[in-house]
Amino acid sequence: MRVTAAGRTDAGVHADAQVVSFDTTSTITPHGLSQVLRTTLPDDVWVRASGEAAPGFDARRSARQRWYRYALWRGHAPSTSWVGRTLEQRDPLDVPTMREAARCLVGTHDFAAFTTTTRSPDDRSTLRTVFAADWRELNEHLLLFEICANAFLKHMVRGIVGSLLWVGSGRWSPVELSAALASKDRRAAGPNAPASGLTLHRIDY
Repeated sequence: MRVTAAGRTDAGVHADAQVVSFDTTSTITPHGLSQVLRTTLPDDVWVRASGEAAPGFDARRSARQRWYRYALWRGHAPSTSWVGRTLEQRDPLDVPTMREAARCLVGTHDFAAFTTTTRSPDDRSTLRTVFAADWRELNEHLLLFEICANAFLKHMVRGIVGSLLWVGSGRWSPVELSAALASKDRRAAGPNAPASGLTLHRIDY
């Protein structure tokens, strides 16, 4: 059976709300499927809900927007609920300047500078539309980067976060991040941030 996932989750990336679709001739009910999956899936994968979709529904192609979050933990060791889900950041960051830099990402742009892989046959274009991109300080320790787009390229969010961290550390200005975006050249942007801080947070249909 072939399944289709709504968004990318590279090795080490988390998902709070991954959506998967598939066609089946089985007569099992959605509730029964959930029960079976709960006994067979790995301990770190949970089924939150299941149901029958309308004909033609595709978890990936039917999605209108995808939301990712990248979490930074500043200061002492993360709380137990965030262990393994954040990037520990010990050096100070200029958050207002990072927020200013993130604004250049909103809109339709060619994000080739932030992807580290060649295009696949069904990903011929590196144009993507970003609807929102901003940093949120939830408390003195937890800093979240939230980005929403119609679709994402492989490693795109991690490349963006790595570049924004260059801005926050003073290595780059917002203008330099904007220039990297305009270059369409991966060599012009910052490094990929580690996978552990990234979470696929929400899918909108």
